[in-house]
Amino acid sequence: MIRLIALKDLRILFVSPLAWGVYAVVSLVLAWLFLTQLDQYLAMQSQLASLSPPPGVTELVVAPLAAAAALLALMLTPLFAMRALSEERRLRTLPLLLSSPVTEMQIVLGKFLGLWAVLLPVVALVGLMGASLALGTRPDWGLLLANLIGLLCLLAAFAAIGVYASGLSAHPLLAAAVTLGLLLGLWLVDNAASSPDGALRQFSMSAHFSLFNRGVLDSADVAYFVLLVVVFLGLAVLRLKRQRTGGR
Repeated sequence: MIRLIALKDLRILFVSPLAWGVYAVVSLVLAWLFLTQLDQYLAMQSQLASLSPPPGVTELVVAPLAAAAALLALMLTPLFAMRALSEERRLRTLPLLLSSPVTEMQIVLGKFLGLWAVLLPVVALVGLMGASLALGTRPDWGLLLANLIGLLCLLAAFAAIGVYASGLSAHPLLAAAVTLGLLLGLWLVDNAASSPDGALRQFSMSAHFSLFNRGVLDSADVAYFVLLVVVFLGLAVLRLKRQRTGGR
């Protein structure tokens, strides 16, 4: 049932021009950023050669591209997430779904996997552009892999937060606004920290992703994103349980 729910959401999304239009814009933006960064790297190559050690093409081209892709995904998630549960409530199909022999966990996991799958092309674009550097140079595959793993973890957290926020309101635009507010809050929370190593930094998605972006694979950062996914999916399940028992 989880797979069927995820596939149904994907089918509904891809029959509309929304997803294709968004993917086209994202592809153009990422391609422009990639080519711009690559052009700047080639222009500064002689100057970079004097540094010891000189920064590589992956560090100067792919890492900024992955950081930009993360911000693009943050802005796109509310647009796709508002259709997860909020649209079901608006169309009055959620009560039918809740009355079927499907558990709240299956519904939430199906919605989560569907939303995560919608965001994964962003990771694929970064990976393909980074791998294309092998046609003319030798990329740092470790740094590229760390960025891709970081994006996968980050987008999973985005999707979990989006599913939870989508279940809070029957109005898709309000659900999108709540999703954006939660994502921005968790992205920027470290700005309120009094020191770079402050406690608030431990709650910041941008702080944990930045280590992946620099090529550092730390189990603590993976655990942070896994915990975010579990917490927000758990909250979404509790929300559905309340609705199934007659709550609002």
